[in-house]
Amino acid sequence: MVVNWLKKQALEKPHKLFLNELSFQEVDRRVSDLAGRIYPFVKAEDRVALYAHNSVEMALFFMALQALQMEVFMMNTRLTGEERAKKLKTLNIRVTFSDDDTFIPFGRVLAGDYDEQARCREEEAPEKIAVIMDTSATSGDYKSVPLRRKQLDAHVQASRQVLGVREEDNWLLVLPMYHIGGLAILMRSLYNGTRVTLMGKFDEEQILKGIEEGSLTMLSLVPTLLMRIVNRIRQHRLRVVLVSGEFIPKSLVEICLAKRIPIYKSYGMTETTSQCTTFCVAENPAKLDAVGLPLPGVTLRIVNPDAEGIGEVAIQSPMVMDGYLGKEAVEGFLNTQDMGYVDEEGYLYILDRRKDMIISGGENIYPREIENVLYAHPEISECAMVGMKDEKWGQVPVLFVVSSLGDEELRDYLAGKLARYKLPRKIVHLRSLPKNATGKILKKNLAELAHAD
Repeated sequence: MVVNWLKKQALEKPHKLFLNELSFQEVDRRVSDLAGRIYPFVKAEDRVALYAHNSVEMALFFMALQALQMEVFMMNTRLTGEERAKKLKTLNIRVTFSDDDTFIPFGRVLAGDYDEQARCREEEAPEKIAVIMDTSATSGDYKSVPLRRKQLDAHVQASRQVLGVREEDNWLLVLPMYHIGGLAILMRSLYNGTRVTLMGKFDEEQILKGIEEGSLTMLSLVPTLLMRIVNRIRQHRLRVVLVSGEFIPKSLVEICLAKRIPIYKSYGMTETTSQCTTFCVAENPAKLDAVGLPLPGVTLRIVNPDAEGIGEVAIQSPMVMDGYLGKEAVEGFLNTQDMGYVDEEGYLYILDRRKDMIISGGENIYPREIENVLYAHPEISECAMVGMKDEKWGQVPVLFVVSSLGDEELRDYLAGKLARYKLPRKIVHLRSLPKNATGKILKKNLAELAHAD
């Protein structure tokens, strides 16, 4: 997988830029050298961990560990010391490399000796686990997902068929690589033989400069990050702007369409090796509310649909994981716990997470529907609806919002746009909503806050 793709690109296009200012040939040379310096630390291991923020060094370490055919656990840098220790013990990991002094520092490895016994293997078994990632669980219930070489292969091939490849492609990588949305950018670009611009943090000015100068042609962002720059984009040569990871406000999509920014809505998760549906909204604006068509090799099924065809979305594909570590294997279809439906043309619509759906007086309330209406108002920066237990109704909707509007103004705005049972019984104003590293709003935290008041 990784080593084969890298070797192939280094031979076929040695001087083409791949990782920031490093060519494929230079990356291949550095990865081979680094693998030899890593080997003394890992020769008795099968599974190791990386604990680092986005950087060229981190990407090189990941590729070197892949070249040595290590199972690499990409550890979230936001975990506490206690959480880190628990994860490493559960996964039986004894060796962890880090970009600081928390574990074995990158610098110590780089300063070490090269071990001639290190072998970067050319042949790779498709069933071999390549990387282990935690789900981005906004509920706090993290699960470890082992992704095998066969799943990574299936994903990059399917993604290439849908998004295409151009020689000048340059994909911004600013999402954390310990999440699949970030790592998949590196993998796709490596497979496609195209360039990646890797940033350690979301630098608005540098990103806007790259967009307006035309050097950046592909972006993968969560909605909260795209919203920070979209109104400032004056000119661009963007080919693909892939947006996923959470609810995508309709107003954001409409701004992109007005500016001729090629926004691709997509849907996926760690368990599906990133995106499994996508489409260019500009090519079919009538489907603006959808999250796309299945990628090649992906089959969708709606489980236990109601009278309107709404049920739990299930996915079958070579990209789908074999099962969580320590859990039962996935047989056939993966149940996503997302509620949605598929229209007659095959487009998937996601209404909400099953656990986020509010049932009030026997009526199903999908928070995303209300959030979509709210995001259309220019004075609303962020919002999220959660359910709060209620003795009479079972649950009632509570709105958390970042806005200059008062409670009555918000209620007046929603009146007439939504059925009465969907209107918030309580409104809580915050300076910002809690989010995880990829920008997903942490509704579990908000639900706890709603019940604490």
